[in-house]
Amino acid sequence: MSRALVRSDRPVLLLGAGEVTRPLVKAALRIAPVIVAADGGANMAVAMGLSPAAVIGDFDSITPDARAALDPATLHPVPEQETTDFEKCLTRIDAPLILALGFTGARSDHALAVWNALVRHSGRRCLILSRDDLAFVAPTRLSLDVASGTRVSLFPMAAMRGTSTGLRWPIDAVDFAPDRQIGTSNQAVGPVSLTFSADRMIVILPRACLDAAIRAVAAP
Repeated sequence: MSRALVRSDRPVLLLGAGEVTRPLVKAALRIAPVIVAADGGANMAVAMGLSPAAVIGDFDSITPDARAALDPATLHPVPEQETTDFEKCLTRIDAPLILALGFTGARSDHALAVWNALVRHSGRRCLILSRDDLAFVAPTRLSLDVASGTRVSLFPMAAMRGTSTGLRWPIDAVDFAPDRQIGTSNQAVGPVSLTFSADRMIVILPRACLDAAIRAVAAP
């Protein structure tokens, strides 16, 4: 595991270079007031008048103007090319929660790389936010206090099984795997409880469920 460059007892907002809106950043900052930018995410931070506590990445996307606008002490280049900028950040932040914005958008390969890093570092409490959705790796036991009718999608990143209560279509008899059965577009019929045989399941919820998701991943 990489040595932490950012240590915080408050949640961290990790800002990427993908699709980000000012209202979404503003909402996220109310929960995660410490900002870390992943390489080109610094361009967005500077454009919004924000001051990241750190910028981490291979620095192939940050602009000269953004770099000049930031305190040199906050710049942490990691030149290796074996990991993405998201993973470089994820493994160098020590915080109770990471809210990641700007890691979804037009490039599917970037989104898949993010999911790959999430499951390989499943001990990190990280939520990926987009305009409409949020995604996170479920621990082996998970409770979601969501309203009946809420979309609950499950995407396995490895072969695994699980149990459920509170889902319209129970998962108890399902053999999940990325190349076999998945669980997208399930639906809550009330509060949801899930267990999984491994911490390799991506849970995708509407972004309106952010508070419920934070409570779920923060639970012991």
